[in-house]
Amino acid sequence: MSTHAKRERLLLADLLEAAGPDALTLCEGWKTRDLAAHVVVRERRPDAAAGILLAPLRGRLEQVQAEYASKPYDELVQLIRTGPPRMSPYSIKQVDEGANTVEFYVHAEDVRRAQRGWTARELDPVFAEALWVRLEKAARMLCRKVPVGLVLRRPNGQTTVAHRGTPVVTVTGEPGELTMFVFGRQDAADVEVEGDKDAVERLHGTKQLGI
Repeated sequence: MSTHAKRERLLLADLLEAAGPDALTLCEGWKTRDLAAHVVVRERRPDAAAGILLAPLRGRLEQVQAEYASKPYDELVQLIRTGPPRMSPYSIKQVDEGANTVEFYVHAEDVRRAQRGWTARELDPVFAEALWVRLEKAARMLCRKVPVGLVLRRPNGQTTVAHRGTPVVTVTGEPGELTMFVFGRQDAADVEVEGDKDAVERLHGTKQLGI
């Protein structure tokens, strides 16, 4: 049975292939080749991928990622499409689903929304619910450094407190859009932001969203 992560993986690979190696992405400073290298290193080089979270290892990560970025682009895309090696924890269905569903969704949108004339993608209700469940669990970690109180709200009224504090800003949108917002893609997320004008400006300008 297909999983959300598997479907998003294949979509990401297709988008990267269609865009080519030198297209813009929403990841600052990265073109599609760099994004593809990041995805491959994260799955296949745990010795380097630790630098994503650990600052002392960031130099090693950048070195290895640059090495992968120099590989043929088609090879990188194929490595994403075929998935991690058998010995990788990501080859376990439950790990892949837990760790990659949001990762691949966000990066697929990083490619899609950076292209001129991109169109909104309508998510099926089951996938939207899966994103919301993950958002509820991760929001406080992803928004721990924002300079204002932050509440995330779905159009159906469901809410989660992403960061406690005052003044409070409420961001309303579908789960996919809220996911993009809390991962630092504020300008590309289709959301409504309500609150004190200064607080809203501070939230939009912050670099403290996401990992």
